[in-house]
Amino acid sequence: MELTGAEIVLRCLQEEGVEHVFGYPGGSVLNIYDEFFKQDKVKHFLVRHEQGAVHAADGYSRSSKRIGVALVTSGPGVTNAVTGIATAYMDSVPLVILTGQVPTHAIGQDAFQECDTVGITRPCVKHNFLVKDVRQLASTIKKAFYLAATGRPGPVLVDIPKDITQARTEYAYPQTVQLRSYNPVTKGHQGQIRKAVQLLLEAKRPMVYAGGGVVLNDAAGELTKLVRLLGFPCTTTLMGLGGYPGTDPLSVGMPGMHGTYEANMAMQQCDVLLAVGARFDDRVIGNPNHFNRESRRIIHVDIDPSSISKRVKVDIPIVGYVKDVVEEMLKQIETIKERPDLAALAEWWKQIEEWRAKDCLRYDRKSDKIKPQSVVEKLCELTQGKAFVTSDVGQHQMWAAQYYKFDQPRRWINSGGLGTMGFGLPAAMGVQTANPGQTVCCITGEASIQMCIQELATCKQYHLPIKIVNLNNRYLGMVRQWQEFFYGNRYAESYMESLPDFVRLAEAYGHVGLRVDRPQDVEGALKEALSLKDRLVFIDVITDQTENVFPMVAAGKGLSEMILSEQI
Repeated sequence: MELTGAEIVLRCLQEEGVEHVFGYPGGSVLNIYDEFFKQDKVKHFLVRHEQGAVHAADGYSRSSKRIGVALVTSGPGVTNAVTGIATAYMDSVPLVILTGQVPTHAIGQDAFQECDTVGITRPCVKHNFLVKDVRQLASTIKKAFYLAATGRPGPVLVDIPKDITQARTEYAYPQTVQLRSYNPVTKGHQGQIRKAVQLLLEAKRPMVYAGGGVVLNDAAGELTKLVRLLGFPCTTTLMGLGGYPGTDPLSVGMPGMHGTYEANMAMQQCDVLLAVGARFDDRVIGNPNHFNRESRRIIHVDIDPSSISKRVKVDIPIVGYVKDVVEEMLKQIETIKERPDLAALAEWWKQIEEWRAKDCLRYDRKSDKIKPQSVVEKLCELTQGKAFVTSDVGQHQMWAAQYYKFDQPRRWINSGGLGTMGFGLPAAMGVQTANPGQTVCCITGEASIQMCIQELATCKQYHLPIKIVNLNNRYLGMVRQWQEFFYGNRYAESYMESLPDFVRLAEAYGHVGLRVDRPQDVEGALKEALSLKDRLVFIDVITDQTENVFPMVAAGKGLSEMILSEQI
């Protein structure tokens, strides 16, 4: 069967089971868009900005276990998409991004809307391809989907010149992929796993530190079983929230810069640390020199060998899918009689409970101003902790992570590694598309929401009933907090002096807008929004401008050097 390149693109997407694509048309991809028009198996969502297309594909992927797909045109279409691509790359999210390119004969000639897509995106993709022969198109797309999903996941880009979409060739979609230079190790080394199990059972002050790899590899069930079997404390990172139930007594909360006192102190003072699908990044362990002062043995399980001993030297490295490694740990523990030292474990828990008694997340619940923490807590209560929650980046993101207790994986969708303002709304579009009928909430701030606010039009066009909770403190909140703590209260360019009327703006896009400026009205507004199952509702919540995120580990400080609210 002979097909054009554009027809091949659509056939390949259908072969991969792709149901939804987020994109924006332009000259170099018009042949592909013409093929979209001729079929109904793959639905296209027209976003209002290419950044929104990739974020939507990202949210789709994170919440559904499927590979998100975005399609953009050449030149500015690509450059607009780079922020979304880098966001997915930093958080190891499997995406396939299809980009248009000028015709092959015009490449390198500074043609209209030409850019070096491969060069520009090389630092922020798992891999990228430039297709120069239509006969290679189908196999290249197959490779892209394979690479995106296997090993450490990530975005893969396929750049397709316009003449390739017009050219014709025999079509055959390969069933398998073999790449000589790419053979990720997926099964953990048995000997290393035996050593790890023995070390865990000998621990006096054990700690489990779980990251985003637990969620991405669908290992939450196995991790939960292991933690409960051993009775060890467990901390889950910003990317790992929901990988272990947040309401479980063995959970000590999130670690790191805005982690709980008990999680950070336990991370610092444990004698054996099991790191599962986490990478010891700077926002989790603070100053590595301070972290390494304490004598502890570290077991590190990760699919990416380059992440092991990258920032912190580990004692037992295990390369493999965390799901498979944890399953094997469970098998080995269940076949031997040895169990942890219960007396030592009880003493360790006694210490942890003393740290927990500090109640590091307390705030003034009697204020006559709306406390942002209370809004998140109320949302968690009304949704029973079961909503899909996206966020942008800043104070509201940290409050969402601290006060919404996630018991299930893939319910918390946020930009962790890159910290991308503007992520929340388009990501929520992808989440809602992948999970129709489910409650999807976007917790955002008045600065972040304006980065991609034009996507309210996309939500209207495709009837996406997202609930937007805008924690509006009229500041670039996290910037203001740092300026208060470290820059002598010099609020340089962090005050938002000219904000729109968000209620009327939401209504202008055809949605429901609500404004809340009294604590006693928060619950009613949230209930009203949640009751409107088929409408997008934008709740503009006027919060206390002076509220800060605590605890906080300042840059360059160690985990045990937290700033607590009572110290200010």
